[in-house]
Amino acid sequence: MHNLIQILKQINGTGYKGYKRIQGRYQADNYDLAIDYVQGDPFASPSKIRVIIPVNKRAIQPAWLETYSRKIATEDAFARVIGKEVATQSTFVKGSGKSGLILFDRPGQEKLERTAVQISSTSITVCLSIGLPANGRKINSKEAEKLFTQALPAIIDQSVFAITNETIEQAIKLADQQDAIRETMKQEGWVAFLANGSILPRESGISNRPLKQAVPFQSPAENEVAIDIPHAEEPIKGMAIKQGITLIVGGGYHGKSTLLQAVERGVYAHVHGDGREFVLTDPAAVKIRAEDGRKVTGVDISPFINNLPHGQNTTFFSTDNASGSTSQAANVIEALEAGASTLLMDEDTSATNFMIRDHRMQLLVHPDKEPITPFIDKIKQLRDELTVSTIIVMGGSGDYFAHADTVIRLENYLPDNATNEAKAIMKKYPLERKEKAEEPFHINDARYFQQQTLQTKKGNRSKVQAKGLSHIIMGKTDIDFSEVEQLVDPSQTRMIAEILQHLDYQNKMNHLALPKLLDKVEEQMNKRGLASFTAYPDQHPGDLARPRRFELAAVINRMRTAVVKRR
Repeated sequence: MHNLIQILKQINGTGYKGYKRIQGRYQADNYDLAIDYVQGDPFASPSKIRVIIPVNKRAIQPAWLETYSRKIATEDAFARVIGKEVATQSTFVKGSGKSGLILFDRPGQEKLERTAVQISSTSITVCLSIGLPANGRKINSKEAEKLFTQALPAIIDQSVFAITNETIEQAIKLADQQDAIRETMKQEGWVAFLANGSILPRESGISNRPLKQAVPFQSPAENEVAIDIPHAEEPIKGMAIKQGITLIVGGGYHGKSTLLQAVERGVYAHVHGDGREFVLTDPAAVKIRAEDGRKVTGVDISPFINNLPHGQNTTFFSTDNASGSTSQAANVIEALEAGASTLLMDEDTSATNFMIRDHRMQLLVHPDKEPITPFIDKIKQLRDELTVSTIIVMGGSGDYFAHADTVIRLENYLPDNATNEAKAIMKKYPLERKEKAEEPFHINDARYFQQQTLQTKKGNRSKVQAKGLSHIIMGKTDIDFSEVEQLVDPSQTRMIAEILQHLDYQNKMNHLALPKLLDKVEEQMNKRGLASFTAYPDQHPGDLARPRRFELAAVINRMRTAVVKRR
């Protein structure tokens, strides 16, 4: 660090590019500092640094890294205290542009695999972004010294060295309990579990924190189960949703969509205090909705839509501007192609003509003139032929009672089991509508996205850049996936952008069908880590978090540059 300070003194007052001299590695008392990238201008993207703390300075217990979930929980616990401390130090250093800015990829309510904190048996690595101080476009070494000798050490001292082993072990115990619940769900054939006492409503539409004074969840007696979990004296009790067809019904504003939203977020593990720590869902559950205007390329939507006007092919359907029904049909097929085993739907975000076609409409519009086979006529096949479960929020059509295995009714945010009541209604008032004759639910051969799909060039440069949670700029093209609802963190979007750039460099995209391509990406993340997709994996990997294969597939499927072949 003495060498770093000497260089800073030498370059004080010189042009900002003089900061390039400090790139390199330095040793402090309790950690090593790696300055991997130096910004070229005080108004440019901040510089990238890593703080590497060896285990002889901050001990890591081997038990903390025993399982994948424990490792993620440990890294997440460190990340939360680091993020909190960064917020307190971020205005300590002054100057023009981004001078003194300190940024850290702070976690939200979900626990995700991230690159912000990486822990091994030998070290803890913390990745930060900093704005090197300037006066105008001249180097301000005095403020830079404060940044490196006061602000940065304070962050590390008050977080990495201040967090107690008890705090980390509490996070690990929760991870063990979540793993135990997931294992029981797998053994018992449950697609979701919602613990009694869970807080499902969120603070607001822009806050993911639990709503204060919300009604705690309480399972109906008929659906209540008890699960033995480690580190607890008593089994945990709550509602199990079994494989099959589940309807969530009730009046408006009674919590139907809130429950479904908790279930769709249950594919991720949540932290202490979130209220949904013990709301867990099949990891291969995918939220399906209508998505007017989306691009669809080469998708076999024929299980739902056939005989379109002008003879348009629906076994290899493409459009630049999908309707509500064609987009929802494509979303179902694409989810199944990617390996989904549970589909989640809310009638509020679904195309009505895709979900249901009632008796009176069948009488008015002859079947020969209706190209849509509604979802209600295929839902049993999904269950019986493909072993795909469905959870649907339904407030407007009782026809789905005919196929439901379970009906959960919500009143004032409290559920009761209305399955027998729904079946009695169906017995008294049988279906009037005619169901279409069932043909085997087929999905044609997997699709191969051709390499020219990835048009990453903008001028002479190849660039793929994330913009917030739901946009990626690929070369000159904007990929919009704002209605893909299970991305929860912009760092996941940044990771998807890195994966696309990596696939472009590898030039092997068209050699693998999409499911195999997703397998390959997951295999690399598992074996070599998230940083292996970046240009310089041994340096600052960027602020990345792991996405699911389903959201990666969703982004690829929405590229307006997509070129698809089928073999």
